[in-house]
Amino acid sequence: MTRRVVVTGMGVFSPLGTDLKTFTDNLFNGQCAIKPQTYAYEDALSLTLPAAAIEGADEALAALGRDMTRADPYSQYGVAAAEMAIAHSGIVLDDALRKRTATLLGTGIGGQQSSDDTHYQMLKKGRRPHPLTILRIIPNALASHISIRHGLTGPSFAIASACASGAHAIGMAADMIRNGHADVAITGASEKVLTYGALEAWRAMHILSADTCRPFSKNRDGLVIGEGAAVLVLEDYENARARGATIHAELTGFGLNADGNDMINPSAEGAAGAIRLALRDVTITDPAQVYINAHGTGTLLNDPTETEAIRTVFGADADKLIVSSTKSMHGHLLGAAGSLEAVAAICALKAGQVPPTLNLDDPDPACDLDYAASGTVTRPLKLALSNSFAFGGQNAVLAFAPV
Repeated sequence: MTRRVVVTGMGVFSPLGTDLKTFTDNLFNGQCAIKPQTYAYEDALSLTLPAAAIEGADEALAALGRDMTRADPYSQYGVAAAEMAIAHSGIVLDDALRKRTATLLGTGIGGQQSSDDTHYQMLKKGRRPHPLTILRIIPNALASHISIRHGLTGPSFAIASACASGAHAIGMAADMIRNGHADVAITGASEKVLTYGALEAWRAMHILSADTCRPFSKNRDGLVIGEGAAVLVLEDYENARARGATIHAELTGFGLNADGNDMINPSAEGAAGAIRLALRDVTITDPAQVYINAHGTGTLLNDPTETEAIRTVFGADADKLIVSSTKSMHGHLLGAAGSLEAVAAICALKAGQVPPTLNLDDPDPACDLDYAASGTVTRPLKLALSNSFAFGGQNAVLAFAPV
C-alpha cells in the first residue's frame, strides 16, 4: 500500500533570514536581499556584482559546535537548516526510528569555497592542501554530517542535478517513504558558491544580471546568485498523526523528467511534462486556488519558456492561477533553490498569501500570467507547485496541499 507523505518540519538558512519566521516575514513583506557584493583574494583578484548573501551568519553557525567549523560553509548552512527543521518537527529520533530515517540532501556544486581556497593557496602561495580538503569538498558531505550528528543509519546520500537538486532530493525522499524504504526523511539542499572563482565562471556565461533580478519583466537581463539552505522533515502521514505532529502540508505530487535536448536552452515541452507528472494524482477544483512558485530566473530564455509550459498544462485556466518568482528577493540558490522555494510554497499555502515577484516593472508580452507583481496577494490556496528546471534539461516539480 502506497503511503501518504507529509511535511512536519522546516528549517531555512537564507539571505532572507536564518530562521523560518524571519524568512517568512521577509518573504511576505517583499524584502529584497540582493545588493552589490565584492569577492576577492587579497587585492590580487577582485569582483563586484549583485548577489544575495547571508548576513550575520557567524553567530548561528558557531552554535553548531567545533566539528562544523572544520566543514565547508555549504555543509554548515545545511546542518544549521537541518537542526532547525528537526526541532520544528518535534520528532524524537530514538534507536528504532534512526534506522528508518533517510538523509537525502542536494547540492549543485558541493564545497566550492574549500575548492577555491585550496587552489588559491596552492597556486598563488605554494602551500599544501589542508588534510580535510576532500571531506570539505565532496557533495555528500552535508548528508553525512547530518546522519552522523543524529546517528541516522537509514539511506544517506547526495543528489546533484544542478538547479533541480533540492526538488529532486525532496521528491526522491518522499518516494522512499511512500514505498516503505523509510518512515522519516531529512531532506533538502544547500549551496554556497558566492566565491571569486565560481562567480567569474558564472560571469563567463553572460547570464548574470548587472544590477538585480527581474523575473518575467521585458527589461530582465539575467539571474542573481544567492546562497543558503533549506531542509524539510518528511514523515509517513499515519506515523505523524499518531505522534500528534503538526502537519504543515502533504506532498501530493512529484514530477521529474529530462528535456533530452540541450545543456542550456530550456524546453517548454519538458517543463510541461514535469508539471503534468506532478499533477497526475491531484484534482484541481478551482484553478484560482492554485499557486505556482516559478523557477523564474530572470533570464531571457527561462521566463517565456516556463510561461509557455504553464499555459500548455493549464490551458485557459492558466489565467486564473497565481504565479510568482521569489528569486526576485532571495536570488537563485542554484542547487538549493528547489528546497528553499518548496518552503516558500508551503508557507504560502498555510498563510493563504502569495509572495510577490519584485521588479516586474516592464511586462514582457511573452510572459502574460498573473505574477503577483503589485505585492503580496491574499487568497485561499488549495495547491502549491514549486518548479525547478536545471541546466542539462533536468526538471522537477513538487506539489503540496493542505491536510
